[in-house]
Amino acid sequence: MPQPSSEHIKMPEIMPIVRYLANGVETLFTYPFPIFSSENLLVSFDGAPQNSGFTVLNAGQTSGGEIQFDYPPPNGVVVTLERRLTLERVTDFLSGGDFSAQAINNELDYLTGSIQQTSSDQVGMLRFDPAENTGAVTLPLRAQRANQALGFDGNGDPISVSLDGAMASPDFTAIGTGSVTRTAHDKFSDLVSIKDFGAVGDGLTDDTLAIQQALSAHKSVFIPIGTYLISSPLVLTQRQSMIGAGQSAVLKANATGFAVIEMVSEYITLSSLRIEQGDVGLKLYGLSTPCVQNSVTDVTLWGCGIGVQLDGYLDTNFPCYWNNFARVLVAQPSQHGIHLMRSGAGDTPNANKFHACRVYSLGSDISGSGIYVEEGAFNNAFVDCEVNVKGTAQACFHIGANSNKSLFINPYAESNNLVPNFKLESGSIETSIFNLLSASDGAAIWDLSGGEYTAYNAGFPYKNRLQRSIVTDLTTTLQRFDTEYIDTSGVMDLDLSHSVHLVSSFGGDLELRLPLASDAVGCEITIKKVDTSKNLVTISEQDLGLGPDRSAFFLGGQHDFVTMISNGAEWFVTSSNRMAGNTRFFDGAGLYDIDMAVDIYFLSSFGGVLEARLPPANAPEAIGRTITIKKTDVSANVITITEQGGSGPDGFSQPLNNQYNALTIVSDGGQWFIVSKF
Repeated sequence: MPQPSSEHIKMPEIMPIVRYLANGVETLFTYPFPIFSSENLLVSFDGAPQNSGFTVLNAGQTSGGEIQFDYPPPNGVVVTLERRLTLERVTDFLSGGDFSAQAINNELDYLTGSIQQTSSDQVGMLRFDPAENTGAVTLPLRAQRANQALGFDGNGDPISVSLDGAMASPDFTAIGTGSVTRTAHDKFSDLVSIKDFGAVGDGLTDDTLAIQQALSAHKSVFIPIGTYLISSPLVLTQRQSMIGAGQSAVLKANATGFAVIEMVSEYITLSSLRIEQGDVGLKLYGLSTPCVQNSVTDVTLWGCGIGVQLDGYLDTNFPCYWNNFARVLVAQPSQHGIHLMRSGAGDTPNANKFHACRVYSLGSDISGSGIYVEEGAFNNAFVDCEVNVKGTAQACFHIGANSNKSLFINPYAESNNLVPNFKLESGSIETSIFNLLSASDGAAIWDLSGGEYTAYNAGFPYKNRLQRSIVTDLTTTLQRFDTEYIDTSGVMDLDLSHSVHLVSSFGGDLELRLPLASDAVGCEITIKKVDTSKNLVTISEQDLGLGPDRSAFFLGGQHDFVTMISNGAEWFVTSSNRMAGNTRFFDGAGLYDIDMAVDIYFLSSFGGVLEARLPPANAPEAIGRTITIKKTDVSANVITITEQGGSGPDGFSQPLNNQYNALTIVSDGGQWFIVSKF
């Protein structure tokens, strides 16, 4: 649609098309009709549309403008400049709104241009002379006109005419039941060769225009054996196919600054040929439609700057998704072998599939990487792919900062000069690598992503690295924990990158603050003080949290430790040598059985004499346990410590006669022994 401007275009009475015969010297050509934008100008050489190699000047001017070519069009080529508008209307005038003369002028200009375009399209049509009445113009039915010529009957109306005796008469019948006879012309039309349009394939003649004309006229073209020189891109559009005669069918760039083949739409097939030279051998991007579901098979690319490039390009409505590559060889690339990137504001290339593809330097220098996912997301998958590059490369497989969920299965990497097999840039997310064969002498996985990857049977020295997982049944023969050594003073915030912290507070008191419990659901952290100083290690929680067991925890002596776990709401202590002792108080007379449930028993015999009876020394709850019993009351009533079925501590019943008398005892499983008595 026309764009608003302060001075609207006037639409003069002029056909929106002009043709020139190129002389091989001139580069500036005039179009004498107005266009609304540069995209409205269709440029063709001998009828083959051109998409690059020129600049459109003075778009939006009533008098028209010029087109400046980067290089002179070849001598003898017919250069056609034509205004082509998209016949649509996508704007409305608001009911009750202000009436803008500028807006209506723009709409009428566009409408007039569309009418002129339709008129131009009809100039070359067959039509009835105005002096005669119109007759029948409907063609005979398809079945009636098949293998027939178009003729006219006695009234001058269209009829089918037999081709008997002509070259196109029926003369081909396929072998097999059910085959039908077809004309030679019909049979030859099944497959159109670029040689049908004048391509030579001698390695000396520029065959660009012939191939462009073939692609402009047919959805499917064939590349015979030969070497075809190319000087500007060959553009494949929706549902086209280009199929070669194998690796002896060669498309070779004889200039720089362009991609040899561009696939700019959807459902395109490229197969069985060889591409040589060019800044890019094969480039995929969405020009005016999505670049999706394209197929590239059995193609080799030699000596290109970049072998295969997938570009997210300019518009998120035209993404580069779901393209498939199989058995593609990129040999001797000077920059990258396979490159996924984005040159503008479009979406990243996503969900493209590569199977059995190979990048091979063959001794040639390469400045970039074999396979470089600079930008891409959602399972760009590389299965059974190989990179073998010279030691000048940045990496065999290179995962860029804007890549997300890239998948590599059974990759093979080989190089020298410490080139990394895999390089993961900071910012890359969830790269997955399975069954990596690392034949380069650099790092198997050079990780700058902060651990944002999963590896299985990949890497060195550790073959497996799993991210967050849920295991319902696990048997392990050896467990290792990420351990951090801390030697500092003051206040330090812990993160979740390590599960064990060995801490020295030799330089001064140290406060370690746990992450918020809400950020560490299910996480377990162990902290141990390892130095001999008297400086205290205090454990608290970040952002004024409560701390483990809802209070600060203190480690004061060498080898003091605490293990804590978060349930998402708070941190809980699960084990420590600094746990507060458990106590129990009892006030009564008679018999009181010690149940071994706590460490310290405070007993009062104020109401009468009291017998505190221990369990047998060989009782399961007693073996190895140490307890303390202390008399707390001021009365003269004695507390006697005895043993059930035994003789008592140190072989006797032990009395506690006075307030604050205490006895600490331990069982070795055979007898109760006194540790201390007060």
